[in-house]
Amino acid sequence: MTGHEILPHALSESVVLRRATREDMPAIVALLADDQLGRERDSITEPEDMEPYLRAFEAIDEDPAHLLVVVVLGSSVIGTMQLSFLPGLARRGALRAQIEAVRVASSARNSGVGNQMITWAIGEARRRNCALVQLTTDKRRTDAHRFYSRLGFVASHEGMKLAL
Repeated sequence: MTGHEILPHALSESVVLRRATREDMPAIVALLADDQLGRERDSITEPEDMEPYLRAFEAIDEDPAHLLVVVVLGSSVIGTMQLSFLPGLARRGALRAQIEAVRVASSARNSGVGNQMITWAIGEARRRNCALVQLTTDKRRTDAHRFYSRLGFVASHEGMKLAL
């Protein structure tokens, strides 16, 4: 854990946001797969299917510029997201925060957990002196677009990707 982190963080009396551990990975992958787009690309059918996720977790966990968090209710992981801090030359050498892979368990959607997660991420970006927070969301996720707009995010750029 780096000195930058102030975790765990209570989102409410019973919900805690904390740094993810290797033991959380099955729950995190289940959250990724419990999604309209993730069902095909993130489902686990064989034990060895978990290996690429574990390798990615190790890389994220070892790099202080990246933070993978989970939201826990009791002993259940009900949310996850990755927050990355990217140095850049644009905007006078500004640091920016990139939010990735935001997922909330279907049983916890519309409960305010997602709002609390993003609010925490914005606060952490401010604490680390980022000039902006950015994220991408698939064009097919219209509910997510409305959610991020309500939180003040603006669709200011057209993103492009090239699958390799």
